[in-house]
Amino acid sequence: MSVALQGMIGWGAFSLLAVLSLMLAAYGFYVRAPGALFRALAMGFLLAALANPVLITEKREPAPDIALLINDQSPSQALDGRSQQASDAEALLRKKISSLPNLELRTATIRGSADGTRLFEAVQNLLRDTPADRIAGVILLTDGQVHDAPSGAALAKLPRPVHAVLTGDPKRGDRRLVIEQAPRFGIAGDTVSLSLRYENQGAGETPDETAMLSFRLDEGKPQQIRLRKGENHELEFKLEHAGENIVTLEIEPLEGELSTRNNRLALTINGLRQRLRVLLVSGEPNPGERTWRDLLKADPSVDLVHFTILRPPMKQDGTPVEELALISFPTTELFIQKLHEFDLVIFDRYQQGGVLGFSHFDNIASYVEKGGALLTVAGPEPLGGDSLYRTPLAVVFPGHPTGKVHNGGFKPQLTDTGLRHPVTSSLPGANKSVDPGDIPQWGRWFRVVETERLSGHVLMASPQGMPLLILDQFGEGRVAQILSDHGWLWARGFEQGGPQAELLRRLVHWLMKEPDLEEEMLQAQEADGRITIIRRSLLEGPQNVKVTYPDGHSQPVAMTVTAPGVWQGGLEAPEPGIYRITDGVLKTLVA
Repeated sequence: MSVALQGMIGWGAFSLLAVLSLMLAAYGFYVRAPGALFRALAMGFLLAALANPVLITEKREPAPDIALLINDQSPSQALDGRSQQASDAEALLRKKISSLPNLELRTATIRGSADGTRLFEAVQNLLRDTPADRIAGVILLTDGQVHDAPSGAALAKLPRPVHAVLTGDPKRGDRRLVIEQAPRFGIAGDTVSLSLRYENQGAGETPDETAMLSFRLDEGKPQQIRLRKGENHELEFKLEHAGENIVTLEIEPLEGELSTRNNRLALTINGLRQRLRVLLVSGEPNPGERTWRDLLKADPSVDLVHFTILRPPMKQDGTPVEELALISFPTTELFIQKLHEFDLVIFDRYQQGGVLGFSHFDNIASYVEKGGALLTVAGPEPLGGDSLYRTPLAVVFPGHPTGKVHNGGFKPQLTDTGLRHPVTSSLPGANKSVDPGDIPQWGRWFRVVETERLSGHVLMASPQGMPLLILDQFGEGRVAQILSDHGWLWARGFEQGGPQAELLRRLVHWLMKEPDLEEEMLQAQEADGRITIIRRSLLEGPQNVKVTYPDGHSQPVAMTVTAPGVWQGGLEAPEPGIYRITDGVLKTLVA
């Protein structure tokens, strides 16, 4: 029971009134005024009434203190029985705390995420609805692998005390690779370097310790190098192609190591093509050569060397040589000495005409077989005596003309293979199927060279089934044949035109072996803790692929058709590390 004053006026005014009353009462007693005592008592009663004393009776119930318990069940806790240790510790603490008076237990369990183990984020979530003056302490059941440990001001705001109960065996060590520096991009064909080291955690110190590192680029041959513990080492790789280049690294395990997951790493380095060197040879002036020149010169990454044969050496018209304003064609320099410097050679309606000899054509065939790229555009005289098909270069061509040329309007159509191949699939205005009633929404061409396909894939054809575009691989190189010289009509907008620029862009990139345009491709990407798998094929695709997790166990993943020639599947990635994916033919990995 207690008395509280709940004044009717402000305490400042009450104090002033009390002082004045005291002074008046003192003065009355000093001069011995009649009734001074009664006046003093009246003022006292008045002041007491203004103070408004209240009698308070309280009934208190003590609120219990609160203890916070966070159980770490992230993927690292699955090692060495740590998860069970944490669960046993939680059960024991629950039992102990329940026997203590005036103590409440609030708990949270974390499973880990793509951002790692967010242990203190769980602590903050529990603190949101917990009064600060009631917190008795925080208990963390963890292996110490935490990715959001606070520091500075955030650390000072944590409630005290904080207890960490560590799981695992302190005598068992763990070895891990640490990437100090690695490029995200590089020029295809150039060498890039990365810096790395390895370290041991929880293991005894061994002077001058070394370990063997195995590494390889994509599915190439593994290489090995011995590293010294704690020292940075430089590794160099040559980016073999544009697009994704995957580097896998693995350090030999420590004796009695807790887990080998940290011993493996995978890095993706994107290869960029610096400059594309193209040699374009037009056999004669024609409407299509300007289209080729404009298309290739519009791309700043293309270095174009273009020659047009205006007057073949065999031509005899009586014009004196000194009056000819023509430069000689540097055949030896281009086709013997410097041919290997070009990424792509294009013959546009070219015929021999005595300009190139058989030795030149033989060298071009060798260039393609060793990894070069060749594109030819057939003209109206496909099988004359000066035809390319009567030279040593004929061995690289997947199709050979029959000698017939068909003139008349028609709309090029995608074949069943063309609907699946990334060079032609989803071209704007293309037919969606091979049904005769499915007519493309682009302009007509008016000439096709009748050709017998010997190998390769026909992506476009006339309505009568005559090939218009054939792609093939010859040795390590690639070859494309366009069997009509009327593609320029699309660029000129005839009958609303067609996607010539996009078709030729894809065609050139396929000839350059761009990974995104490979017809047989297995690709995987990770985002927000989920892996998406894409398989592209000209054949019947796989029903499923096999995924091997970082801990070594495997499971099949069903693939479904999302577009002609494209299958897709996906799975959750609950733990960090390298996931290896295969359909039995192709392999890839993602980290």
